This record gives sequence, C-alpha cells and structure tokens, in this order.
Amino acid sequence: MKILLLGKRGQVGWELQRSLAPLGEIVALSSGSQNYCGDFTNLQGLADTVRRVKPDIIVNAAAHTAVDKAESEPELARIINADAVAVLAREAKSLDAWLIHYSTDYVFDGSGVKPWSEVDVTGPLGIYGATKLAGEQAIQDSGCKHLIFRTSWVYGARGNNFAKTMLRLAAERDSLIVIDDQVGAPTGADLLADVTAHTIRSVQNTPTLGGLYHLVAAGETTWHGYARFVIDFALKMDCELKTNPESISPVPTSAFPTPAERPKNSRLNTRKLETNFGLTLPNWQTGVARMLTEFLEK
Repeated sequence: MKILLLGKRGQVGWELQRSLAPLGEIVALSSGSQNYCGDFTNLQGLADTVRRVKPDIIVNAAAHTAVDKAESEPELARIINADAVAVLAREAKSLDAWLIHYSTDYVFDGSGVKPWSEVDVTGPLGIYGATKLAGEQAIQDSGCKHLIFRTSWVYGARGNNFAKTMLRLAAERDSLIVIDDQVGAPTGADLLADVTAHTIRSVQNTPTLGGLYHLVAAGETTWHGYARFVIDFALKMDCELKTNPESISPVPTSAFPTPAERPKNSRLNTRKLETNFGLTLPNWQTGVARMLTEFLEK
C-alpha cells in the first residue's frame, strides 16, 4: 500500500510519519519538498503530484492554521484550506484512493455547553473556520472515499505548545492570568496519528465506515484549568517555578482581544468514532502528563 502524506513538518504530520509506517510505503511531503510538489498554493503542482505518486491513501495534515492571520489573508486561507483540498478530493476520486483529512471545531459557532456532534448545524465565526468547512464540503461533494476528523486544542510534544509556554512563563513570573471561559479537551498529535492509523486499517476492510468523525481526547477543561494542571504536574516533578497553581488567575476571553473570535464551546462528541471503530479515547490529562514527562525529563 502506498500512502501520500502531506504536511509532514506539522505537529500531526510529524506523528503520522511514525504511526503510518507499518501500513506501507510513505511518500511524505512538505511545502518545500523538491521531488514532488507539496505546496498547497500550487494547485496544478499538487494535482500532478497525486497523479505521479498514484497513492492508495492520501493523508492531508497540511492547513492554514494561523487563526488570526487568516482574517487578514482570507484568499490564502481559502486556497490552502479549501481549494487545495478540493484538488486532493478530485484526484483521490479519480484514483479510487482514500482521502484522510483533518478539520476543526471552528466550523461551529461555539455556543452552548453541549458537545457538538457530527450532525449539528455549523456556523463558523471567522475565516479559518469558514475555509475549513469549505474544505470538508469539497471532500464530501467529490464522492471520494474519505475520513474527515474534526479535532480541537491540538498540541505536539515537538515544538512549542501551550503547556511549554505556561512552564516558561511560570519560571519567570510570580503569577499568571489565563482564560477560563473557553472549554475543550487538549488533544495530542500522537493520539490523532494513532487513531488515524487504526481507522485506515478498519476502512480497508469495511469501506462503509468512511465519513465524518469527531476526534478529541476525553474529558474537558478550560485554558485556566489546563494551565493549573501543567504547573501542578511540573511542581510535583520538582521543577523550579515562581508560579504555583493558586497564583494563576482566571480571566474572560475579552481580556485578550484577538482579530479572530474564538469559540467558547469547543467540546466535541466522539461517540460515533468510538462506537464505529471500537475505541476508548483516553482522558486529556493522560496525554498531557505523558508529554510533560518526556519534556521535563530531558
């Protein structure tokens, strides 16, 4: 089996190179790849790449994810998140290949407190969510075999993330202020990659399992609760920090104005995924603790 992986340098793309390796030959590309085009602004080059590689599976981990920048560069966001995805879907359909794609809770308006299900009405608040929704719809309209995973609050052990930022600030400051009116589940890129590999194996045997799914770690928290967990965990590992959990003050989203509006409710209902693929998703604390242990023990 041949797999074309796009966006190999991102958090999820990096982990996918590991999780997909046992499934077959991987052609992994980034925007700067030389032998094949992995540049999502070059739509013809992207189509030519798929035709040359002739993959059985296309895994798209590339996206314009700069939520605030998308507000000032909507055309670029649309090309990367929607137009390029439409090209991949069209080429996947012509090859009878599977297309695996990642989307976001930003396709919803963030209202209420109930976890969003796959059949709930969408209503993106900004350009990022709107272009990601357009990408989803392009895949569904193409008729290609696909798996679309909506996720949220994604972090990777590699590179910067919220937890590492909190630790850096806690080492410098006596107190912190963190948003407490946005709710979601911190979800590791490694979890996304492992579930992707599992579901790919499943749909090879049962194609009817294809479709749209929500994929996040179990449980929920606020950014404030997330920060408290991180600092408490680090202190228990004897890290020298100036901040303790009690000196992290909660503030509303309005305390940090941004060009793009953030959804308050990022909860996603994963029942469909767990039922169809026989999975039990771990609590968000499990993944964050694992990532912190690896980072702090270096």
